[in-house]
Amino acid sequence: MMSIKEGFLVELERETNNTKRILDRLKDEDLNFKPHEKSMALGELAGHVVELHNWVSGALTRNDFNLATDYTPFRPSTVAELKSALEEGYKKNEQTLDQFPEEEWFTKWTMRVDNYVIGEMPKLGALRFVITNHLIHHRGQLVVYLRLLDIPVPGLYGPSADEQK
Repeated sequence: MMSIKEGFLVELERETNNTKRILDRLKDEDLNFKPHEKSMALGELAGHVVELHNWVSGALTRNDFNLATDYTPFRPSTVAELKSALEEGYKKNEQTLDQFPEEEWFTKWTMRVDNYVIGEMPKLGALRFVITNHLIHHRGQLVVYLRLLDIPVPGLYGPSADEQK
């Protein structure tokens, strides 16, 4: 039977590769695109997706994440920075997961802003809900940005309309 760690490593690899496929379609000049004044610029959104990938290691090695003191938004200025950060984070995540004890998956993890607790859940829940589901949501927004820029959309879980004949 596959362990939680082995299963999450498969998911981590697949989701990281899906994000790479989107980043591979971008050019530096795309990073300032905003579909609406209330929207994040594409570079900010892509940076957030990459940093969410890279939170895996921190969620496993720490029991508390304080957005007020432990978080600085990643603001890349080039696509190369995005790709490099994603690759470096993936390697760190793999190393952390390799050493992570199975018995700690259900250790409590807390996300807060100073004394205000946003949520508490087992570390496995943090990986699935706070990180993976969150990054998939924002990556979906990135796909819409690609479409609006007339950049062919990669198929992430099957062929996209751009990949079908």
